[in-house]
Amino acid sequence: MKPVLVMQLARFGDLLQTKRLVAGLEQSGRPVHLLVDASLAGLAGLVYPRATVHAVAAHSRPDLAALQQGVRELAEAGFRRVYNLNYSGLSAALSTAFDPETVRGHRLEQGQLKRDPWAAMAFRWTRRRRQAGVNLADFWAGYAPPLAEASTVNPAAGPKGGGLGVALAGRDPRRSPPPRVLAGVIQALLPTLGTAGVTLLGTAAERPAAKELTALLPERVARLVTDLTGRTNLEQLVDTVAGLDRLLTPDTGIMHLAAHLGVPVTALFLSNAWCHETGPYGLGHTVWQATLDCAPCLESAPCPNEVACLEPFASREFLRLVSGKSGVEPPAGLTGFRTGFDALGACCEPFCGADPGRGERLALRAFAARSLGLGGDGYQPAPALAEDMVADPDFMLPKHQALLETL
Repeated sequence: MKPVLVMQLARFGDLLQTKRLVAGLEQSGRPVHLLVDASLAGLAGLVYPRATVHAVAAHSRPDLAALQQGVRELAEAGFRRVYNLNYSGLSAALSTAFDPETVRGHRLEQGQLKRDPWAAMAFRWTRRRRQAGVNLADFWAGYAPPLAEASTVNPAAGPKGGGLGVALAGRDPRRSPPPRVLAGVIQALLPTLGTAGVTLLGTAAERPAAKELTALLPERVARLVTDLTGRTNLEQLVDTVAGLDRLLTPDTGIMHLAAHLGVPVTALFLSNAWCHETGPYGLGHTVWQATLDCAPCLESAPCPNEVACLEPFASREFLRLVSGKSGVEPPAGLTGFRTGFDALGACCEPFCGADPGRGERLALRAFAARSLGLGGDGYQPAPALAEDMVADPDFMLPKHQALLETL
């Protein structure tokens, strides 16, 4: 069978969120090739041992001669399908190396950027993120039906005996709780684990935050801290995360690594992070989501409210909830979710606090599931939703993505 190519040129977490797509392709019997940023080639090899990994310099200045040679080799490989997952200038340029008929997702065709109907629908639902919510892993998997069973993508999470891990920061500082907040959450979580160790994780850039955090902890807790920020290579990071009882984290690549390894996650989502889009994939995870009226905001726009969505995470009520106290109501603007599955894939189910936009979100998820031939639990016909999500050109095109994948 002819191979397929998955172009995933985004970052650490995105590579891990490509698992359902790759699993479905592998189940179809197709040899899978992955094109990733050179810095992630080692991770791709660990996560996708059956795939052939290719690398380009997507996040640094490329060697043009090496890039041209690599692209020529890919163009000559005779891929049956090329799945271009990223909406970026580089990935669009690389898509021109292949026959446009083979490229799914985003592609340049005669100088014009074009998207498949599934990708176009996603751009429409993300205009209203609060009411929408399709996990990125399920969206990317939707390019290549039939989809792998969602519950098989990552193992159900359970403690591994290595104590509490703390991921200090994500790529966007605005959605990363500062040390003053993390110190309280760590102290609330530790008694629930029955283990002693606290391991701080991150890059060398997080070392000052690690020192500040340790200084804010009581001495009895600070003595339990092992600071590994900037002190692990990829293999050491994987080994460390794999042994944890739980990972406390914002929306980070390490969070997705923990889910991949079956380690329970307690995630703090605020600012532009939205658990219905990028929450941990699999059973056994908890997400505390900021749900103020302004959430989720745009990463590209400044916050007009001085990151007001951070303050509920420092409240006494929240810390009591994290510590397992019963009969406690969450502070306003904060909702607790547990991860699960529905007909479409991964979902976040509220167990604590209000869930604004839930009705609209469930309707959209059911609509998206039916669009992929997955059924759609409790789906009720919604003409207005269909009119908003599907444009006339989607019907006018001579080929439909789901039909193409069956040929």
